[in-house]
Amino acid sequence: MALKRKAAVALSAAAALLLAIPPTASATTAPQPTTGEGGSPHGAFVRENFDRLPLGPVTAGHGWTTDTSNGSLTVAPSTTGHGRELRVRTEGNGRAFLVLSDLAPPGNSFWTRLRLRVDAFPTAPDWAHWTIAEASGSGTPTLVRPLGGQYAPSPGGNFWGVGSDLGPTGDWTAWKTSAPATADAFSCVEFHLDATDNRVTVYQDGVEKTELTVSTKQHGGTGDDFVFPRFDRLKLGWQLYQADPTPSSYEMRMDDIAVSTRRVGGCDA
Repeated sequence: MALKRKAAVALSAAAALLLAIPPTASATTAPQPTTGEGGSPHGAFVRENFDRLPLGPVTAGHGWTTDTSNGSLTVAPSTTGHGRELRVRTEGNGRAFLVLSDLAPPGNSFWTRLRLRVDAFPTAPDWAHWTIAEASGSGTPTLVRPLGGQYAPSPGGNFWGVGSDLGPTGDWTAWKTSAPATADAFSCVEFHLDATDNRVTVYQDGVEKTELTVSTKQHGGTGDDFVFPRFDRLKLGWQLYQADPTPSSYEMRMDDIAVSTRRVGGCDA
């Protein structure tokens, strides 16, 4: 009986880490309302594994919507043989995103975890740029792109890099050759947006990629400070910006999405 009580306490503690968007059939949530800065209620963070959504095309869900152009989102059987996952497909330089809106993370900081697999990365044109995660908000037009990368013709290959656009620091992607993007393989990725120093930290399969970290003074843009907006929106999916890329279409899979005030973990399992 003591073991059962301990298990129940552990499960309750884990659930309390996540702040839920209004409960849905597709999301596992902790219906525990909390209060943001200044006492105003803030939206929940979600834990989504797609297992309770019907198979087929999806344009919106309870607590999230989609944003597509020359792209589509489909709930499909998992390629692992267990459960379901989200298939993201685009043509050319199209986009297809799952969108979480009306966020108001306390302290303007949050963690995100997801499992993903990209079938193929671009090999043309040179410097083809792609985004998988983009956070935005009010106060500044700055787009924060914690997950993304670029095709570099020299040394040759696609490399992960945190990026930004539309803000004082300009349009940049701080890709690193020590963080190659591997196609057709699932990985578990996490990122932390920490407003105390406008810091973006990225983890892959449970390991921190310190070379990808950017912050107020250390980033890939102009000499201006890199400053977060007041986050209220997070997009997860795929966008390639250059026209006539090779290959001409892109597909990725996403699963086990979790957004929280604390690190959710699970990537080292």
